[in-house]
Amino acid sequence: MDEQFQDLFKIRRNRKKTEIGNILIAEPFLQGKYFSRAVIYIVEHDRKGSIGFVLNKPMLYSASDLVDELSGVHFPVYVGGPVETNQLYYIHTHPELDDALHIANGIYWGGDFAMLTRMLKKQLILPEEIRFFAGYSGWSEGQLERELEENTWMVGDITREQFFKLQDKQMWEQSMSELGGRYRIWANFPKDPIMN
Repeated sequence: MDEQFQDLFKIRRNRKKTEIGNILIAEPFLQGKYFSRAVIYIVEHDRKGSIGFVLNKPMLYSASDLVDELSGVHFPVYVGGPVETNQLYYIHTHPELDDALHIANGIYWGGDFAMLTRMLKKQLILPEEIRFFAGYSGWSEGQLERELEENTWMVGDITREQFFKLQDKQMWEQSMSELGGRYRIWANFPKDPIMN
């Protein structure tokens, strides 16, 4: 089996299944303020349900605007999803942050907020090492599996470098394109087909 065919086989095999550390890439015509052309990073996935954060929907606010303790921390905040939008979550590259949960590839979720605040104030965490999210995306038991069967989401992979450095406006197109095959064509679909 040649390498190109193996890659295609891997994509087809995994398209209906996701794991912690995967990304979900919205099909081109999925509508809604949270999920249209969204790329979602999965941090929890088990028989009870799934949790993820939208990576490519920046807000107009910084962390400093939303949380008093983060005054002076002008890092961007992303719309993580429609659940608990009044809560701030964070994903980062700092294993030394107490109670941080390792997700995959040196990417961590959460951790002690007081310690995080101290590290940020001392500039021990750089903007390219953390992402803040207002809210999260959640699925109840079996819900995500049904949506995958309906091709609402494609499943892909993301490296730590892509997670923290890929430009928001390019993330959906690049993630879809990297799936190969017909997905490369989908990546070029206009947001509004009437405008084509």
